[in-house]
Amino acid sequence: MEKLTHEQIWSAIDRLALQTGYSVSGLAKRAGLDPTTFNKSKRFTSGGRERWPSTESIAKILRCTDTSVQDFMGSLTQPAATASTDTVDYRTVPQRSVPLIGFAQAGVGGFFDDGGFPVGQGWDEIAPPGNVTESSYALKVSGDSMMPLYREGDILVIDPTALVHRGDRVVVKTTEGEVLAKTLEKRTSNALELKSLNPEHSDLIYPLDEIDWIARIVWASQ
Repeated sequence: MEKLTHEQIWSAIDRLALQTGYSVSGLAKRAGLDPTTFNKSKRFTSGGRERWPSTESIAKILRCTDTSVQDFMGSLTQPAATASTDTVDYRTVPQRSVPLIGFAQAGVGGFFDDGGFPVGQGWDEIAPPGNVTESSYALKVSGDSMMPLYREGDILVIDPTALVHRGDRVVVKTTEGEVLAKTLEKRTSNALELKSLNPEHSDLIYPLDEIDWIARIVWASQ
């Protein structure tokens, strides 16, 4: 009987991420793990020895993607996944419909969980092209605070599992229920600095304990 190899198990994780529309970082975050759990840097020790994923982490990604152990084990003998482990090639991801939510609804309590994912059913849906995953959803812009970049009626697709970096356009919800579309200027250990898209609106600084969630804008209908 052939032994299970290090390359086989990591490639199976890469493949599961690709097939379900995630980067490996997004898959880890969706499963409640540290986003770097499956990154290439975690696959070997500093001394170059092979490092294996834990059975607990594998169980969590199977659970959150509704994948059976049998299907995962069956993928171990397939060719290695060709997509980057940190970036999804969205051209290979089937087009998905995503929930469409108004900014006014987004600010009301009870519509989102602590991770910024919409809860409940009965939302309108749209099928935007390109880079959306099963975690994505759409927000319909209202008001002029995001002009000239985004106008009233534009659709923003955001992904709560996507890593957020300085310079990214993001949607932020505060603990007071305010929902904002801004550019992430800086993130420190205790605060977010947000740059306004509309030059007529001031830039903002929020303590982290006043932020409910932050998610990256991955597509807009302009």
